[in-house]
Amino acid sequence: MDLNQVPSDSRWRIPGRGRPRDRALGPEPGDRSPAFPPPSACPVAGGEAGTGFAADVAPMPAEWSSAGYGPSALDSLLASAEQFITLFYRENRLGAPDRRLWHVRRRIETSGTYWHTPAELEFGARVAWRNSSRCIGRLYWRSLRVRDCREVTAAPDIAAESVTHLREATNGGRIRPVITVFAPDAPDRPGPRILNSQLVRYAGYETGYGAVIGDPANTGLTRLAYDLGWPGRRPAGRFDVLPLLVQEAGAPVTVHEIPADAVLEIPIEHPEFRWFANLGLRWYAVPVISDMYLEIGGICYPAAPFNGWYMGTEIGSRDLGDSGRYDQLAVIAAHMGLSVTSDRNLWKDRAMTELNVAVLDSFSTAGVTITDHHTESVRFLQHIEREERHGRACPADWTWIVPPAASSATPVFHRTYEDFDQTPNFYRHPPLGERTWPSFHDLRQRVDEVAALRRPRDGEHAPHLRMLEEQVGVEEQG
Repeated sequence: MDLNQVPSDSRWRIPGRGRPRDRALGPEPGDRSPAFPPPSACPVAGGEAGTGFAADVAPMPAEWSSAGYGPSALDSLLASAEQFITLFYRENRLGAPDRRLWHVRRRIETSGTYWHTPAELEFGARVAWRNSSRCIGRLYWRSLRVRDCREVTAAPDIAAESVTHLREATNGGRIRPVITVFAPDAPDRPGPRILNSQLVRYAGYETGYGAVIGDPANTGLTRLAYDLGWPGRRPAGRFDVLPLLVQEAGAPVTVHEIPADAVLEIPIEHPEFRWFANLGLRWYAVPVISDMYLEIGGICYPAAPFNGWYMGTEIGSRDLGDSGRYDQLAVIAAHMGLSVTSDRNLWKDRAMTELNVAVLDSFSTAGVTITDHHTESVRFLQHIEREERHGRACPADWTWIVPPAASSATPVFHRTYEDFDQTPNFYRHPPLGERTWPSFHDLRQRVDEVAALRRPRDGEHAPHLRMLEEQVGVEEQG
């Protein structure tokens, strides 16, 4: 079932809905949902994309809407809510959802939004993981632990809860899959946002002439942290943990240090090559993705950091091996006595294999959960089979599912997949500084201004009038 397709017979297509009147948030009085069963297993971390940053980050507006209040936006929210609530009741065998749908519809009509029950939030977050087409570790989607922090909106509190998330997910090395869900976007106020791509990231210090000390993927974040007053480390190191950059509504981005004892790091050594320890490599235990927003039933949660555990190639082949990251393959090949003057001797393949061996062995020796790409490929095909037995299609992006090492030696390589988008799901935030359109409230004010200024069209107000009409026209087309 493609949950993005609005049913043609949706009972919630209501034309001509006016501007919302009440904007209160919270569960409807007396509306209770059954508790969702507790988690029981663990997943694998998903991949990540690069993150860009605007040269300057303006304060997030205190009054803002990502979708606006127009009738078409409310119809879309109603349809999305209906699809999700129906899915929640059907998969959990809770009977007819009519009473809950009535409450949700009433809340949307009066406030422009609605509030998920704790059970709905837990189910929605887990299904978002199930629907993530780029994640190979979805076999254990039901195991996700959901931390409901929707009442948390202040930046210092968000940073503190993020640190708590790190501690709980780390679990002494026995990594647990966890998501922390902060306040959602509301019609009159955006939710908070974490700018770091992951809660733990290593700084990338630009030294001039294109050289970088640390992780080149994080030069933009490091530069922004500097601009916001972070002093950096002296001397600059290759594995300096960056602070959290958090933005709440109506406020500029703020900087929050992560306590050192909240970040478990593993020195990378090799089971056979003693010289490997002298490379000074290490990596953190828990990959908590923090720059994606969670969408459940039309509600957007812009700050919802979540984690699984690592698959070894994510660290070895990509983080430490990629030429645009720590670029360690040539260094390792040289220590192995391999010539790097020609690719014909497969020095890159041999160095990458030993780097992946070192990562897996180091995590295992330290007692930190990690998996290998061969094991996880088999588990992913088990996940697909399980989904098919339940009558559900499983979206998958071949380019992300297939591991970056020994690809054709894994079973996921030798088949095709259907990649499609369905919600609930996780999505990348648009680049910082990207324009947001006016809310319906702002648009209504501009329409009133147009009407008031229409009479003196050729007078002093003419330029202002043309600008307003252009904005109104753009908004109506959108």
